[in-house]
Amino acid sequence: MVTHRSASSLAAAVAAIAALVLTLIPGVPHAQTTLAAAGACPPLLDREFSRLQTGKPESLCQYRGKVLLIVNTASYCGYTHQYEGLEALYRKHKDRGLVVLGFPSNDFGAQEPGSNKEIAEFCRLTYGVEFPMFEKSSVTSLRTNPLYADLLARTGQAPKWNFHKYLIDRHGNAVGTFASDVEPNDRALLTPLEKLLEDKPATPKG
Repeated sequence: MVTHRSASSLAAAVAAIAALVLTLIPGVPHAQTTLAAAGACPPLLDREFSRLQTGKPESLCQYRGKVLLIVNTASYCGYTHQYEGLEALYRKHKDRGLVVLGFPSNDFGAQEPGSNKEIAEFCRLTYGVEFPMFEKSSVTSLRTNPLYADLLARTGQAPKWNFHKYLIDRHGNAVGTFASDVEPNDRALLTPLEKLLEDKPATPKG
């Protein structure tokens, strides 16, 4: 015979197990919360943005353990040719753990007026961009792009124009910023980048 008390205990146990299972299912918000609480995902990356090509939200936590170069981009800028250098840098070092993340923005000079579809086609057809890019947003707005708000808080430097670059180590720490006129093949950028790539990610235990 199951009493009211034992039934309540059983229900509580089932609920607890269900909650635990949810934390183990990829794509469920509880899972990301648990990972972040456990320290697996650096706070800087613990947020979602929609991919430029698909419009589907993706967590930046997937890039933990990688060296990141975060760049705000534009299609009609004097620095737009840097897409070519950024893609070359990504292809050369992606097997070593480098990921370039692009964030199109119309904040500076209104030089990114197109739709997300138009931006995606321009990047693919003109420069063969394969590095991850996300939907157009304002990198100067604390509300619409919390990643850039966090980068400003950590570095004290906000983008002053298109193609400003932030270098992030494998632990999710912002370790360098580079102005728009610093090309992707500039030694000022490549030297610290090489050092970060040499810092191999820790091997998971177990």
